[in-house]
Amino acid sequence: MTVGRTPSQTVGPFFTLGLCRTPQNEVVPGGTLRVVGRVLDGAGLPVEDAVVELWQPGRAGTGWGRCGTDAEGRFEFRTEKPPAEGDAAPSIDVIVFARGLLRHLVTRMYFPDEADSNAVDPVLASLDSAERETLVARLEDGVLRFDLRLQGERQTVFFAV
Repeated sequence: MTVGRTPSQTVGPFFTLGLCRTPQNEVVPGGTLRVVGRVLDGAGLPVEDAVVELWQPGRAGTGWGRCGTDAEGRFEFRTEKPPAEGDAAPSIDVIVFARGLLRHLVTRMYFPDEADSNAVDPVLASLDSAERETLVARLEDGVLRFDLRLQGERQTVFFAV
């Protein structure tokens, strides 16, 4: 008996065909915080057909947004900083889908202006300083920059889920 390939085994050249090019990147309606970044491969080159999703808690429930990357691997979202929960620092869950990935990647983005909360966050506390740096966005000209490096030097920490 021959068994066919499952969709997760055939993402190859087919991924871009299903890529949503209409961004749904307003995570929190009317959000005033801009989050920008790039998805980069192991050689530091842009991944031009990835999809980045943000998920976060908020006053009106769970906020969610999706943005396909452009030719330079760029993505952009509008949101607000979520509230802290318990001993966890405010953070946004980030999911990356891309060609060649058999499973999506999951990470978190933390805020650079939350040094005290970040210092006691259980997830950040479990990482060494170089790994922590990959999860904290940088403030650049009033915009939060959060680059996602899929592998190689300064690879973003991704979580097993």
